[in-house]
Amino acid sequence: MLVAEPALRQLRAFDLRGNHAFAQLVRFATVGVVSNIVYFALFVALRPEGAMTANLVGAAVSTALANELHRRVTFGAAHRVGWLAAQWESGGLAIAGLLTSSVALGALEIGFPNASATTAGAFVIAVGAAVGGVRFLLLRGWVFAA
Repeated sequence: MLVAEPALRQLRAFDLRGNHAFAQLVRFATVGVVSNIVYFALFVALRPEGAMTANLVGAAVSTALANELHRRVTFGAAHRVGWLAAQWESGGLAIAGLLTSSVALGALEIGFPNASATTAGAFVIAVGAAVGGVRFLLLRGWVFAA
C-alpha cells in the first residue's frame, strides 16, 4: 500500500473537481475561453451597430458571465460570495487589467513605433497572460478566498 501512495497523490493532482490551485487554474482558463467566445460572437453580431457599441456590449456581457462562472465553477464560492460582490470586485479587476494592457500597448507604440503587427500581437498576448495570472491570484486569494 505504501508504494501506491505517491501514485495516488499524482492522480489527485489531475482531479479537476478539487479546490487545489491546478484545478482552479484549469477551470479559470476554461472560463476565459468560453467568455472570449461569447465576446467574439456578440462583437460580430453587433458590429453593424458600430465597433464601440459592439465592444462595450461584448465586454460587459462576457465579463459578467466570466465573473459568475468564476464564482460558481472556478472557485466554488457561490455559497460564500454574493452575486453583487463578485461582479463588483471581479469587474474591478477586469477593468484594472484592461487599463494595464492598454497602457502597456500604448507604451509599446511610443517606444517602438515601427513594431510589426506580429510583434505587437505577441506583446499584447504576453501582457494579457501576465494580467490573467495576476487576476487569477487575486480572485483566488481575495475575491473568492475560502
